[in-house]
Amino acid sequence: MMKTRIEHDLLGDREVPADAYWGVHTLRAVENFPISGRTVGEIPELVRALAAIKQAAALANADLGLLSPERRDAIVAACEEIRAGKLHDQFVVDQIQGGAGTSTNMNANEVIANRALEIMGHQKGQYQILHPNEHVNMSQSTNDVYPTALRLAAWKGLQKLIGALASLRGAFEDKAGEFRDILKMGRTQLQEAVPMTLGQEFNAFAITIGEDELRLAEAAALVCEINLGATAIGTGITAHPDYAERVRARLAEITVIPVITAPDLVEATSDTGAFVQVSGVTKRVAVKLSKICNDLRLLSSGPRAGFNEINLPAKQAGSSIMPGKVNPVIPEVVNQICFEVIGNDMTITMAAEGGQLQLNAFEPVIAYSLFRSVDHLVAGCATLRDNCVTGITANREVLKETVRRSIGIVTALNPYIGYAAATEVATEAHLTGRGVYELVLEKGLLPKERLDAILRPETLTRPAVFVA
Repeated sequence: MMKTRIEHDLLGDREVPADAYWGVHTLRAVENFPISGRTVGEIPELVRALAAIKQAAALANADLGLLSPERRDAIVAACEEIRAGKLHDQFVVDQIQGGAGTSTNMNANEVIANRALEIMGHQKGQYQILHPNEHVNMSQSTNDVYPTALRLAAWKGLQKLIGALASLRGAFEDKAGEFRDILKMGRTQLQEAVPMTLGQEFNAFAITIGEDELRLAEAAALVCEINLGATAIGTGITAHPDYAERVRARLAEITVIPVITAPDLVEATSDTGAFVQVSGVTKRVAVKLSKICNDLRLLSSGPRAGFNEINLPAKQAGSSIMPGKVNPVIPEVVNQICFEVIGNDMTITMAAEGGQLQLNAFEPVIAYSLFRSVDHLVAGCATLRDNCVTGITANREVLKETVRRSIGIVTALNPYIGYAAATEVATEAHLTGRGVYELVLEKGLLPKERLDAILRPETLTRPAVFVA
């Protein structure tokens, strides 16, 4: 028989496994919310954030003479262990839950209290000595703890995503340098446009990623505003008048995150606009990453019946029936991550809109969606960089032949032979299959030396002064 201990809540007594650090409130939440199969403990940054908040609260309350040094030290020690990665398996409630995150906060209170009791030399469940709510949750409410924890965890996640994007950008920059002298045809609406270099194309990928690094940094600044000290609805009931500033300073010291207290805690307790903003930026990242992956798949299509301008690294067999087929599986998986992120943004938008009066009860699904988006984008950037971009090669001869045969180079001749003559050449080239170069010479529109100078790669791929 499993050993148990008896714990009590407002609904009555329940048996809890004797070796569990969680208690009766967590037990009821586990029974009530068998939803996603993903526990809070599977979001390490959120667990660490909760522990940092409880540690900061214990220190602030002790500073104000509200918590004894012995209890403070035990709570702090338990929180430091959790922040170091211990006891995350004890955070067992489902990430998606009713109650605006109360079950997550209760789970944290119980785990910290029971570990603190052990540190003090007592048994788990001896709450008359150190209580989850009265001591670990002193001066707090779920309604300021949970949103603050989400913001801290989001800030950490965004730093990882910024780093992952920077690394991916670097890979594209390296390829831009490698391909800087390879001429190719640019395309608009899938039709030949004008020449460019493959390096310019890859540099554009790098720049578009770099822009999103900046947007993510801006969004990260928004989540540094916290409502800790608001307690239930923002009025600060049950908290000392100096608590909000004390706990903010302690939290900044512990996390090294530049947190600031919101100027109006009533507004801040009901507002989830920062999460909407962050999610919107992750959606922007997803849209642009997916577009890049679309381009990579298109440029590598073939190998004989497609564009075949670049080669993606062969990573696995592409078919159970077609021998020799290799598919662009890495861009494909990143595409799918991006689709998920875009869908998560809609979930976050509706959850933020669904808040009522002084609280938004739907922050758990905001957390579930946002952290999955960030984590999957981080992983997607890494696999796109390591398993695709760094190994891309160019099909130089294919690109050279495409430019030679292209009608699009006639655009470069507009200033010299006029739009009407250029149109005539383009039309004849299309109908006959002949090249623009030979038709211009045949019609005597330009001498060979002048034509060669106009069609030099360095002239075709950047602004140039027109000389009549």
